[in-house]
Order: sequence, then C-alpha cells, then structure tokens
Amino acid sequence: MKILQQAQQMQGRLQEIQDQLQQQTVTGSAGGGMVMVEADGKGQVRRVKLDPSVVSASDVEMLEDLIQVAVAEAQKKAAALAQEEMGKLTGGLPLPFKLPF
Repeated sequence: MKILQQAQQMQGRLQEIQDQLQQQTVTGSAGGGMVMVEADGKGQVRRVKLDPSVVSASDVEMLEDLIQVAVAEAQKKAAALAQEEMGKLTGGLPLPFKLPF
C-alpha cells in the first residue's frame, strides 16, 4: 500500500512539474538575434520575432534557415529545463527514458 501512495505522490508531483514547465519561457535566437523564438518549458513555440532586416523576398531561404535554428535552440533549452526539473523529482538520478513532452 505504501508503494501505491508513493507512486500517486510522484504522479502528482510530475503533473505539477509539467504545469510549471508550461508556465516557464525559454528563448532561442539565430542570426545574432535577428530571429527570436519564444517557447514554453515544454518546447511549444509561443512567439516568433523577426528583425525587419531579415525579411527579404530575395532571400527567403536564409530566413527559413534562421527560423529553424532559433526554434531548435528554444526546444533544446526547453528540454534541458525539463530535465533539470525532473531531476528534482528523481533526486538527481538520470532518467532511463525519454520524457513524454
């Protein structure tokens, strides 16, 4: 019975961490800040900000590349934040599985 209670407590704490991650913000950038991407702690993109100087019909491919880099950076930061928060739950032990978010 005690193990079941511990599992329920851990599940509740996991939900709290997921809720907290959703409220946090990480930022990725590319091109020296010309493209900025803001995401929540789960890696869901909330906002993309472009410097007007990178918006050029003649170089759409460069802009697409910058956006891709900025999104990837934001998602990488979100994953690191999630891993850090989960480490608090597991007492710093590395998780043997990929997080579900």
